[in-house]
Amino acid sequence: MTGENVPGRAAVVARWPLGLAVVSWRYMWRTTPLHRSEEPGSPADLPPGWDREADLPGGRGAGPAGRPAQQLLAAGSGPLLHRTYAVRITGSALSPSALIRRVEDRLNWASPEMAVFRKTRGSDEELRAGDELVVRMPGPWDGPVRVASRGSTSFRLVTLEGHLEAGQIEFRAEPDGDALRFEIESWARAGDRLADLLYNRLRLAKEIQLNMWTHFCLRAADLSGGRPQGGVTIRTRWLAWPPPGQPAVAGQAGQAPAAG
Repeated sequence: MTGENVPGRAAVVARWPLGLAVVSWRYMWRTTPLHRSEEPGSPADLPPGWDREADLPGGRGAGPAGRPAQQLLAAGSGPLLHRTYAVRITGSALSPSALIRRVEDRLNWASPEMAVFRKTRGSDEELRAGDELVVRMPGPWDGPVRVASRGSTSFRLVTLEGHLEAGQIEFRAEPDGDALRFEIESWARAGDRLADLLYNRLRLAKEIQLNMWTHFCLRAADLSGGRPQGGVTIRTRWLAWPPPGQPAVAGQAGQAPAAG
């Protein structure tokens, strides 16, 4: 199991101001085209098995063997945001599985400087189902996650208690004609009412998240040895909670995000 000592944590904190400055600079001066869309969603935007989350290991109460519980969609606040970030990569000699392995091995190279992945449970090698990580972010943004699945061309993470979001995210690669396609797909609600304010009203966290995963897509293209073609496509679809035909969770009325 991989732990994290105090000096290591201090080093991460020390990187935050520089990391934020670098990421902000890149965001302002980025020349890569970003193709953004935002529209109302439908029940088709719900993640697979969303209605069975509470039956998964760690879905209720304490996690497996005393580990943190999964932070379920029903425990979140505000609407569900279904977001995809995709880039087409040309000129790469890698297969989809080789690209995912390279991304997995170099998460902190692909991620912006302000976000640092630390494995807190599992081996120091490849990701496996049940491994746990924390994404260290500036301020109160740390994001504990668990590996829900690891396939040959994808891996999926679910949020744990204390995360800014409640939901899951998948990283995958697949053939796209004579090229590669790298995608990040997330299904999440804000973790609490404050996060809902930051995401869906002030839009601050939402834009930080978009910048982070756009950067990640472009770095994945670099890792492949190829180059992005046509920029990065970001699609956001929102769905009021609870989904149509489903009972509301006490104290968690569905709502739409602010316009813009």
